[in-house]
Order: sequence, then structure tokens, then C-alpha cells
Amino acid sequence: MKTPSKQKAYAAAGVDVDLGNKVKKGIHALVSATHGPEVLGKIGGFGGLFQPNFKGMKEPVLVSSVDGVGTKLKIAFATDRHDTIGQDLVNHCINDIAVIGARPLFFLDYIGGEKLDPVVFKQILKGFAKACKDGGCALIGGETAQMPGMYQKGEYDVAGTIVGVVDRSKMLDGSKVRVGDVLIGLRGNGLHTNGYSLARHVLLEKGKLPLDKPAPGMPQPLGKELLRVHPNYQPLMASLPAGILHGAAHITGGGLLDNLPRVLPEGCRASIHSSTWKLPQIFNLIQTLGNVPMDEMYQVFNMGIGMVLIVPAKRADEALRLAKGIRIGEIIAGSQDVVID
Repeated sequence: MKTPSKQKAYAAAGVDVDLGNKVKKGIHALVSATHGPEVLGKIGGFGGLFQPNFKGMKEPVLVSSVDGVGTKLKIAFATDRHDTIGQDLVNHCINDIAVIGARPLFFLDYIGGEKLDPVVFKQILKGFAKACKDGGCALIGGETAQMPGMYQKGEYDVAGTIVGVVDRSKMLDGSKVRVGDVLIGLRGNGLHTNGYSLARHVLLEKGKLPLDKPAPGMPQPLGKELLRVHPNYQPLMASLPAGILHGAAHITGGGLLDNLPRVLPEGCRASIHSSTWKLPQIFNLIQTLGNVPMDEMYQVFNMGIGMVLIVPAKRADEALRLAKGIRIGEIIAGSQDVVID
């Protein structure tokens, strides 16, 4: 049947299938840069194909995780900058499996929005591709959905799934953590991908701070500060000598108070000394402007520590040197919780 020359009914309803197909044709060059010989087939199929090489592993275990970037997206919308969001999502997902000792194999993305904007779509995808390439994993597929009526005009959501692998004997499950172990903090560079609802309420609504100008004590515009890319800690962790890690915790939603207990065995408590590192100014600003209690700050934000490594005391100096981290505390006897002084 010949297609009518007038606007198609679906496009008139808000979903432009032809535009979607046109935009997707341009993604192959970006995505293929993340592919190695393990990737089979082409982008655009019904499923991504990946033939893993588990050579050298005795008991390979697949590790998967799925996540989003929360209301950090609101900052991207307000500043019309979308390239960092894709990197945030990939790096966050990689970190989530890195704490189990896994290396990433492949990543799949989902983008759902009110309307497909080719410029915005390309920026997001560039972020995905860059982070995947830098992180050593393949971007093998995804889904893009146009859903008018589900989102505000110009808005979208992103989610991603990572799959990695670890040899079972090298898994980090917290079982090796002991009283006397040392906590090493790896520095963060901002809010990463958590706490943005509170941060936006305090900084933008209550404080009336403009995104296009530096906030007090900051050298760059607030919008740029809030869009700092979530770091990928996995390559550094993977470079550490075998056996040096007893455990690790990615400090995401829930902060230090809620994330560290997830890797503590019975009878162990994490004792953290807040004086061992300097809080980044963004957290001081949120706490002051919002009059937020410090215990809540440590439960909502990473407070400048993006990853915590748990190492045996006798190897603490070695780990500090190799990881370029900060000694922020130790494991003491207690009931699987965190105390901060």
C-alpha cells in the first residue's frame, strides 16, 4: 500500500517512527567502537549477541545490575547538556558490579522520552559509548521509546543494565572482612548520581542559586558542578594485587551509613572518622543552605567518598599507595552498622 503524503497518524499522535529509524541509522559508528571480537551480529536486532571468553577462569560467575541516574536528569534538562548523563549511567553500573570483584562484559541502555530529539539522543549515546569504551565493555544494544503524554515536553529517562564476570573464588562478598581491617576511601568528585532531589530543592528552590553562575566557593557554574561525571573505579580496583581487598562498597543512594553495612559480616561495625578528609564545597553548601542534619547528609550523599575499600591492616599502607586513597576508618566489633565521628 502506498504511504500517504500527508503526516502519518502515528506521527500526528506524537510518535514519529520514520524519525526514529533515521536517528538510529547513525549510531553504528559510535557503538561499534566499543565492540571486540566477542560481539556478534549488528546493532538493531531483537537481541544483543556476546560470546564471552572465560579463559583462565575456573568457575566464571555472571554478575548483573540495573540502574538509572535519578533526578540528575533535571539538571541536564535545565542546562541542555546531555553528554555526561550517558557516562554517569554506565560508570554507576560498572561500579555496582566492581564491588563484587567483577569486570564488565557488556551494557544495554534504555531511553524513553516525550519526543525523540536527534541532537539530544546523539549526546546521550556518545556518553554511553565513551564510558563503555573507557570501561572496557561493549555497548551491544538498547531500546528507545517515544511516549508522548508520559513525559513532560523535552524530558526523557534513561536506564541501563550491565553484565560482568568474576571467578567464583575471587568474589568479594564480605565474608573475608574482619575486625581490625582498614577502610580506605576513594575520592568522589561531586554528587555522582544520588541525592539530586534534595540538592535541587536546597540549591535551586530554597537557595535560588542560578545554574549558569558559580555558587559560593566554587570556581565553575553550578550547573557544570552538578553535572560532574560519576567516576568509574573498577579499573583501579582491578589493578590492585590479588587478595588485597576483603570487601568494597559503592557509596550511592543511602550514603556511607546504608551502603557499608551491605558488605559487613555479623559482628563487624564500620567506624569512620569524618575528620580524615575535607568535604567538597558542594556538600557544605547543601548542608548550610538547607540546614540539613549531618547524619542525614551522610545517609543521602557520598560526602566526597565514592568508593570504600576494606583491606587487611597489614596491607593498608600498600593499598593506600596503590589506590591513592584516604584512610577513613577501620572495622571494629559491632552489629553490622556504621558509626561516624
